[in-house]
Amino acid sequence: MSNSILFHSTNDPNHAQAGLDFADALMQGLAPDKGLYMMDRDQLPRLGKAEWDSLSAQTYPEIAARILRPFVTGRIPDERLMAICADAYDYETPIEEYGPGRYLMRLDRGPTASFKDYAARLMARFMSFFLAESERELTILTATSGDTGGAVAAAFHGLPRIRVVVLFPGAEVSERQRRQMTTLGGNVYAVNVDGKFDDCQAMVKHAFVDPALQTMDLTSANSINVGRLLPQSVYYMYAASRIGPTPPDRPLRIIVPSGNFGNLMGGLLAWNMGMPAAGFVAAVNENDEFPLFLRTNHYAPVSPSRNCLSNAMNVGHPSNLARLIRLYGGAMDETGALSQAPDMEAMHHDILSVEITDAETRAAIREAYERFGIVIEPHGAVGYMAIEKLGLSDQYTTLLVETAHPAKFPEIVTEMIGVDPELPEAMRAQAAMEEQALTCPARYPDFKALLLDLSENW
Repeated sequence: MSNSILFHSTNDPNHAQAGLDFADALMQGLAPDKGLYMMDRDQLPRLGKAEWDSLSAQTYPEIAARILRPFVTGRIPDERLMAICADAYDYETPIEEYGPGRYLMRLDRGPTASFKDYAARLMARFMSFFLAESERELTILTATSGDTGGAVAAAFHGLPRIRVVVLFPGAEVSERQRRQMTTLGGNVYAVNVDGKFDDCQAMVKHAFVDPALQTMDLTSANSINVGRLLPQSVYYMYAASRIGPTPPDRPLRIIVPSGNFGNLMGGLLAWNMGMPAAGFVAAVNENDEFPLFLRTNHYAPVSPSRNCLSNAMNVGHPSNLARLIRLYGGAMDETGALSQAPDMEAMHHDILSVEITDAETRAAIREAYERFGIVIEPHGAVGYMAIEKLGLSDQYTTLLVETAHPAKFPEIVTEMIGVDPELPEAMRAQAAMEEQALTCPARYPDFKALLLDLSENW
């Protein structure tokens, strides 16, 4: 194996099966036992203080190449890795100080105005690199609760050797989110599912382990794929390097709007690789399974998931929770059953979590604008209200992660503050384009039949 960092299934905590390197884990997506690929904590490369300090003078693509290099050593030459990162990250990542010791990281400047662009664009380029080596073809299955679908569709649109099938809950995504999936065509197939996000995610996971579909060479671009996870660690490193040293009595606490927990996991990986911080906040909407878990030490998925304004976070059982549990020494299977308890004391120390209601989300959009002059959308508003609800600004320097452009949610933003956010250029063009979407009930046999029907023309 050319890469010493190995990935094992979260359903194989004792490593009974051989591990995969990053390239193989990326291309496979989900492990055969339905677990997620994850490296051990002690395998994570760590930055020393001098190396960490040097990041403040580096560009975003340079930081990305530095952080990801240990994972692809022997598979991607250094010069090619740098070129891939520069091509993926050709847009800005603003870090705004909107109040004393209060920072906002806007991850909405990519082509689909979502933080998902950061992982999807790099993942697409990694996959293209490895596909060119092997002359394989892939079918990517992705479930989305909002922004993932658009980001993945845009990142892979038009790439040779790749087809993308995106499932979305039609009743729960905004019109602008939907159009980012349904107006591309070509090698992108958008599927409107009559159900919840959890239904979409369950059908995708079932397809990966269905022997009748193995000839399709399926993989995933959801955050269940480790190729989505690792790039998300980079923007935390970037933000912390720009904020710089914080006062000893006000260390950095990072607030992450959390749904499927891939974003939070990226931050935890960055922290374990040497990023200075005091810890994280998993800010969730009314799908409150995780804060209840921290409060009670008992985990129970929310089923069906609750439909909230922050629709990309309408997740009743986060897939990446299995990775988080593994990071803390435990084992959780894909259903949420714990076979090995994590270090709950360490989790309580490192991660705070609070649920935010829709009423509080609305109030946060208004307060952020009236108090600080910043325009945020429902997901960022959940994070903003978590800061207020937990009283964090009195104890910490805070970094709020804003995950989507406010223009994706014009109705609620305009209702709360009387401002209609200006559409990014790419979204303006999509507003006039024709939509193409398939429809499917929330039943696996129907989805399987749809895939088999599509495959006849591939």
